[in-house]
Amino acid sequence: MPFVVGENVGPYRIVEQLGQGGMASVYKAYHAALDRYVAIKALHPAFLEDPNFLARFQREARMVAKLEHDNIVPIYDYSEHEGRPYLVMKFIEGETLKARIARDSLDLDEVLRIVKAMGAGLAYAHKRGILHRDVKPSNVLMADDGRIYITDFGLARMAQAGESTISSDMLLGTPQYISPEQALGKKDLDERTDIYSMGVLLYELLVGRVPFRADTPYSIIHDHIYTPLPLPSAINPKVSKPVERVLLKALAKEREDRFASVNDLVTVFTQAVTVPEIVGELVKPKKPSPEETAPAGVGVALERIEESIAPVREAEARTTFERFRERWRWWYLAPILVVCCLCSFLALGIINRQRQEDQTSKTTPELLASPSSVGALSPRQVTSVSPLEGELTLEEAGRRVEENPDDPYAHLDLALALWKDGQSQEALRFLNKAIELAGEDFRFFLQAGDSVAEHQLWLMASDMYLHMARYAPGELSIELETKLFQSLYLAAEDSRVIELFSRNNVEAVDPFMFSVVKTRYELYNGDIDVAGMELDEILKQNPDSPEARLLYAEYLLKRGKIEEAKAILTELYSGEAPDWIQREARILTGTIIK
Repeated sequence: MPFVVGENVGPYRIVEQLGQGGMASVYKAYHAALDRYVAIKALHPAFLEDPNFLARFQREARMVAKLEHDNIVPIYDYSEHEGRPYLVMKFIEGETLKARIARDSLDLDEVLRIVKAMGAGLAYAHKRGILHRDVKPSNVLMADDGRIYITDFGLARMAQAGESTISSDMLLGTPQYISPEQALGKKDLDERTDIYSMGVLLYELLVGRVPFRADTPYSIIHDHIYTPLPLPSAINPKVSKPVERVLLKALAKEREDRFASVNDLVTVFTQAVTVPEIVGELVKPKKPSPEETAPAGVGVALERIEESIAPVREAEARTTFERFRERWRWWYLAPILVVCCLCSFLALGIINRQRQEDQTSKTTPELLASPSSVGALSPRQVTSVSPLEGELTLEEAGRRVEENPDDPYAHLDLALALWKDGQSQEALRFLNKAIELAGEDFRFFLQAGDSVAEHQLWLMASDMYLHMARYAPGELSIELETKLFQSLYLAAEDSRVIELFSRNNVEAVDPFMFSVVKTRYELYNGDIDVAGMELDEILKQNPDSPEARLLYAEYLLKRGKIEEAKAILTELYSGEAPDWIQREARILTGTIIK
């Protein structure tokens, strides 16, 4: 039951309700004995379904109550009222940062003041082993006296790892601000998860919007995990290069690539807006950047490959390299993917899957299924079909192409190096060249599919794996079918996947796979009722298929049938479904918010 205005909750009289969220409701209350107003945060009653929750609540409340810092809202008390646990905090006269942003934009000086205050509070808590786990504008309070506070420390932690339905129904963190590792449900979180969320907040303040926006929490979370960060300056040209570098580092997908501490983030951001010329020395990736690995050599290699001319002067090569860095932005990725798919299919044409005998004898049979060996060997274990050199620098990859101009794998290496450097257009150009050189070598398309799948580019991975299936001399192994199924399933949410359907006979590869992927495409891009009818037929014929059941859970979520969907998802990630299905089931489970 909610607290009622006018009732007494312990020694506190409820004055008004200030707000309500997924985990708690907030009230303003009056403490007569001390003659002061306080804020009471009453946690959701569903937490009590977990018999261990109260003990965890008390333990976490004690820890958070020890935080005494000028930029952290202090906790005065904690207890329970009629079975509902609550926290008592200092009442702050003012507004949230969320309300402030909605009212008007902030100037750079004000942003810097907020960043320093937040950094000080978070750094203090991190030194004491306490993470926030839900950094966002609504948890930053701007007091009327000018002070800035962080609130709700430990609230997500109190809800974590419990047995209550709410702890599994809700996302422990807010979709727009959640870190990739937190979205994946990882338990070994550290201060870098707060750094990522603070980076999102900073991105919003400086760019004017959060980096990832979508109609559903699932789509937003999916983007945090898989989608490249929209380049800040591409959205807001006023964002300077030094500030952009800070945002890119704070919002790196991998924890190891972010700032090591909040203090580092604050220091470098301060330098970016006050002494921007030294930011290049402060923000350095773990691996050498292109500037540190002789970009002139890369420029020469690119010029030789593209124009087949004599080496150009070092200064000209550097100019070319820098022009590429300035010109191509991540936000061009979507249309470029479509162009890439069209070009690759037009270049290769429609080729019969029936291979001639001499081609069959040249392939590696271990990669294909046979009556005696189905999926016996992982493609990643067959070194003879994995000639990529691995993590090459841009210069090394460029030189490899220069030395091996007819080697598709060398071109693929360079495409990946360019992609990692942010030069998406150039990367796709060399990938198309690699496809052209590969001809009908199914082994190349397998390797290319694996490489782009590692970047979570599912539309592109589907393209590569369909080439692989087209040119394979026999039946695919179970593992290779799984790769193709996963990429097509995840790409089906993208309306552009219809281009792949129109140019490939997916149904001939696997009728069941095609029916599931086509139905998911219909679910996200067509008519949900049609998708429901198609799904009903699929489940009648394949009631135990994990792919079909995952799709059914997504359909139920679209229909608002949360409990039914949750039961299926729990079964999937707790059972023996393929790893990728378990992962997707966990992500979906995290998006169910009461």
